[in-house]
Amino acid sequence: MAKNPERRTALIDAAIDVLAHEGARGLTFRAVDARAGVPVGTASNYFSSRDDLFTQAGSRIHVRMAPDPDLVREAMLPAPSRELVTELMRWLVRRMTTERTGYLAMLELRLEATRRPALRAELHRTVRAAHEESVRFHLDAGLPGDAATVSVLQLAMTGLLLEHFTLPEVLSDTELDELVETVVDHIVPAR
Repeated sequence: MAKNPERRTALIDAAIDVLAHEGARGLTFRAVDARAGVPVGTASNYFSSRDDLFTQAGSRIHVRMAPDPDLVREAMLPAPSRELVTELMRWLVRRMTTERTGYLAMLELRLEATRRPALRAELHRTVRAAHEESVRFHLDAGLPGDAATVSVLQLAMTGLLLEHFTLPEVLSDTELDELVETVVDHIVPAR
C-alpha cells in the first residue's frame, strides 16, 4: 500500500467530494482517481477496499470541517451569554453553508454507516469525540446551560441544517438567522 501522506489526504478529500456530488453509490476508486486528477488505479494503491475508503473519509471529514482555532478565539471575545450562543450557532450555519460539500458528504457517510460496521464505529468515535469537545468548550467558556443544553442544541442545529441542505423550501419563509435565534431562545436558558 502506498505511503505518500499528502496524496492519501488528497484522495480522501476527493472521496469526500465524490460523496457530496454523487452519493455513496458513486464512491468508487475510479471516481476518486478522476476527482483527484490522478492516474486510474492510484486510489486502489492507497485503500484496501471501498470500506477502507469510507472509513478514512469518516475520519477525515471532521478534521476538514473543524473551524480555524484563531477564528474560534476571535468569536469567543464577547462575554458569555445567550446572545453569544446565538452568534456562534449563526457562525456554525454559515460555516456549514460555506463547506456544503463536507456537510453533504457527512450526511452520506452517516447513512452509509447504517450498512458498514467499520464506518459506523469510526463515525461513532469521531462524532462522540466532537460532541464531548463541544460540551467541554461550552462549559469551560461559561456559556449558559449545561451538557444537556449542548446536546439538545446540537440535535436542533443538525435538524435545521438537514432541512436547509435537503429541502430548503420547507423553511424558506423564515431567514436562517431568525431560525437559529428561535432555536437558541427555546433551548438555551437566559441568565
